[in-house]
Amino acid sequence: MKLTEFNPGSGCGCKLGPEALQCILAASGVRSDDEWPTLWVGHEHADDAAVVDLGDGRGLVQTVDFFTPIVDDPYDFGRIAATNALSDVYAMGGRPISALALLAWPIERLPGALAGRVIEGARDVCREAGIPLAGGHSVDIPEPLFGLNVSGLVDKAHLKTNNQAQPGDRLYLTKPLGLGMIATAVKRGVATEEDRAWALRAMLQRNDVGMQLAEIPGLHSMTDVTGYGLAGHLLEVASASGLRAELDLESIPTYRPPRLKELYQQFCMPNLTTTNYRSVQADASAMDGYTMAVLCDPQTSGGLLLFASPEAAPKVEDVLRSHGLHANPIGTMASFDPAVARLSFAS
Repeated sequence: MKLTEFNPGSGCGCKLGPEALQCILAASGVRSDDEWPTLWVGHEHADDAAVVDLGDGRGLVQTVDFFTPIVDDPYDFGRIAATNALSDVYAMGGRPISALALLAWPIERLPGALAGRVIEGARDVCREAGIPLAGGHSVDIPEPLFGLNVSGLVDKAHLKTNNQAQPGDRLYLTKPLGLGMIATAVKRGVATEEDRAWALRAMLQRNDVGMQLAEIPGLHSMTDVTGYGLAGHLLEVASASGLRAELDLESIPTYRPPRLKELYQQFCMPNLTTTNYRSVQADASAMDGYTMAVLCDPQTSGGLLLFASPEAAPKVEDVLRSHGLHANPIGTMASFDPAVARLSFAS
């Protein structure tokens, strides 16, 4: 069997939807009087990772990320999963220091050697990032899953969280959108070799530029765009920061627009796309079907979404260009206005 045949959702497209996750958290026993003095960042603002005070001006960044196969090649699956998990640390402005593997494998249906290739791919990515894949945990279940628990370090002065965006901030997105639609096209057998090759390159591009960006004064917030799409992750920051966002739809980078629109017209949308849309609909201006498909497309190992002051923007753009990343602003943040949708679009 092909790895992608085991499940309806691929990569971050298999995530629980935002509404389902909030329902679970509400029933999980979280209490308003839970206070942990050493916890700099918890789950209150849907940040990418937790951060614990080490007592010396640094924080320990902790994250875990795993998902179902998004490609059939086990080595590439491991590489993509590892790249995606490392991104959470980079998005906090941190530097990864070690990783542990999480492996779920249907051992009677898929050879153990294939699982070994998954781990090999992850190990190679960790090695490239300068950290050990130091161990992990495995279980035998009907569907394959893989990911990493990653630990990192961050200076408190460089820590980036979802509630730090400021009015006037310019928005930047480092990777084009469209990965979810291509993943669906792959599962349906309509993706071209060009589609596959582009998606693989994009998903394997590490977001380690986040460490350098975090040191720029005026780079206020940073998050990675994954399963909830650009709209979902942008609204998380806008809400946490008490602001609203205005996107310039023409400036948002995507996979080749004519081809992406063709995939949309062939209904190559992950199931999570419509779930994502339902979660943002009340806070967003009206959007047509294609705009919804792009803004709510679940990304696997997607890019970083940056929030930079006008003064910091030239330096941010220089760094992005030096890494070959998209360096044009895609929108701005503004003070919240109850008469205007929290997510709106420039005319």
